[in-house]
Amino acid sequence: MCNLRTQHIDIDQSLASQFQAYFKLTKFRLTSTVAFSSGMGYILAERGQVDWLNLVLFLIGGFSITVSANIINQIIERESDKLMKRTASRPLPEGIITVQQAIITSALFLIAGTVILAVYSTLNALILSLISLVIYSFIYTPLKTVSPIAVFIGAFPGAFPPMIGWIAVTGEYGWEPGVLFAIQFLWQFPHFWAIAWVLDEEYKKAGIKLLPTKDGRSKHTATIIMTYTLCLLPLGFLPYLFGMSGITSAYIALACGILFFFQTMYLWKECSVKAALLLMFGSFLYLPIVQIAFVLDKIY
Repeated sequence: MCNLRTQHIDIDQSLASQFQAYFKLTKFRLTSTVAFSSGMGYILAERGQVDWLNLVLFLIGGFSITVSANIINQIIERESDKLMKRTASRPLPEGIITVQQAIITSALFLIAGTVILAVYSTLNALILSLISLVIYSFIYTPLKTVSPIAVFIGAFPGAFPPMIGWIAVTGEYGWEPGVLFAIQFLWQFPHFWAIAWVLDEEYKKAGIKLLPTKDGRSKHTATIIMTYTLCLLPLGFLPYLFGMSGITSAYIALACGILFFFQTMYLWKECSVKAALLLMFGSFLYLPIVQIAFVLDKIY
């Protein structure tokens, strides 16, 4: 009787461990931020009342394709992930999930996401989602060990989500989704470079090259980060100028941008990991605050 109970407990623990491993494989937190961003674009594009059911289904479809892309990323980087503390405990480097299992999981998510977007979105939104997966998985990911140009390439799929959300409603490209793309595109440079600054030593072990200069953690690098952040400031007014949102959110975006810029100035002054860490957390706050402000200003 005890043996049966022990075996039952072992099976439960094994299933829980497998579930946890597959959950980690989805990069749930990162994937959720992508879905959130696309949802903001979707709501901004709605001219009347938001179709919440359709929005939820769109988000599930986009979430699934993003999971597929993240799994492909982990398959390609499984060897370099073993070299960094931050990623060594991922399911593939640890061998909890095999490459074959990861490929099958990625394919299932891709099929599910494609079918859902094909039914509950527009063709242009689906095409852009698949293009994003290809660029992120098969161009940006291998380029990370080749050249810092990877950040520029990766900024494209990284900036597509709000654009995809808009096009999922309208089915059309135009200035409005271009504005949403531009804001998120420029935001990514200080965001990723702050992360690269914090993790520079770890990245060097894995041969990953993301900082924009050969000087590494230097004033030269900090100056480039400041420049991109400064260029972000006027973009916060574009949704207002294009009639996508109100003036209040434009001022909120400007205020957030100024605070963001002050953090880059602090990085330039200190050239320290602590300053880069503050900038990194600041970047995590900037985008959702600004996007929520745009949406609330449009609704109210």
